[in-house]
Amino acid sequence: MRLKSVRPPKYVSDVMEALEKRGYEVYMVGGCVRDILLSRRPFDWDVCTSALPDEIMAAFPHSRPTGLKHGTVTVFSRGSAVEITTFRSDGEYKDHRRPESVRFTGDLKSDLERRDFTMNALSLSLSGEIIDLFGGKEDIKRGIIRCVGEPEKRFDEDALRMLRALRFSAVLGFDIEPKTLAAIKNKAYLAGELAKERVRTELEKILLSDSPQLIEDVIDFGLLRGIVTPDAKRPNLSALKRLPKKLALRWAGLCALLQKYGVIGGAEVFLTLLRLDSASIRNCGGGSALALKDMPKDAVSWKRLLAVYGTETAECAAAAADALYGQGHLRLLRSVLRSGECFSLKQLAVSGGELSELGFRGTEIGAALSVLLAHVIENPCSNDPEQLLLLAKKMRNP
Repeated sequence: MRLKSVRPPKYVSDVMEALEKRGYEVYMVGGCVRDILLSRRPFDWDVCTSALPDEIMAAFPHSRPTGLKHGTVTVFSRGSAVEITTFRSDGEYKDHRRPESVRFTGDLKSDLERRDFTMNALSLSLSGEIIDLFGGKEDIKRGIIRCVGEPEKRFDEDALRMLRALRFSAVLGFDIEPKTLAAIKNKAYLAGELAKERVRTELEKILLSDSPQLIEDVIDFGLLRGIVTPDAKRPNLSALKRLPKKLALRWAGLCALLQKYGVIGGAEVFLTLLRLDSASIRNCGGGSALALKDMPKDAVSWKRLLAVYGTETAECAAAAADALYGQGHLRLLRSVLRSGECFSLKQLAVSGGELSELGFRGTEIGAALSVLLAHVIENPCSNDPEQLLLLAKKMRNP
């Protein structure tokens, strides 16, 4: 098959043309080809070639050897980077993640048959010729995720492919064909050996997709073994779809739902195991914990919560509450934030210095500011320097 029009970015086509002029085979490969066939805009443009790494670097003096062991050289063109990998076949996989060795073959077929799924085992030349040796084009047309070759072998080689299958299902709306799905269930235990950062990355891509509820399958198949409660019942995560596609909000919603169904004991432990950063653990975990308690029902209550926990944690709490109880919490919180009404000491119309001039000292200043803030939260119109200083004077001299 030949596409009528192939228009990769100029920085990509320049590199490919330069290699072709030197007599090498060169193709776009993998996800960018899949996305072109799906009429999606590719974000990554991977290139494979018959040229050896030394030959690539000789052709592009400003290139950088970013993965020579696996035949990858990064070439800089028009201010952008293009990853070029030599045709290869993989040696033995001992850690269920990376091959112990690779062999440069000069053969496109060997390179394509080592790839994970048929939809990612497509290559495309600048002339528009598609090389499809494993039925990937038909699988894309049917919306099917199918392994290249034997699924269990593919997952033995790289256990992350199981999570990638579910991520592609969530992002693309594709179904996983039965043999591949059965292999995921059989080999799920291998996911326990994966770096948790890798697992987290795949979960985040699912969370931000149109089908975040597919994390139900990730858990049910045992791909989070050692992270979630053993033998927990399958959770219902459909409520995640109604949350905004903001990562922190969906993490918070996920944590709240998993706690509700007994899949995790606590959000902060769960997020720590997945190696989230400390701010995300604090905001998402804290927000989830707040949502499982009594949530604010009015603007004043939300301002009190904001005063204690801050905007990020409050938004996570509202999103988690929307996931648990139905929408409305995040909407109310955002209306409070848009109002501009005071809920923090930074917004208060008087400062500690002004209270010091009235005779307040040491801890008295902080205590007085807290009283004034509580007053303003209840009475938004009173956030005025004159009114607050008058109230402070009365506190000082009752």
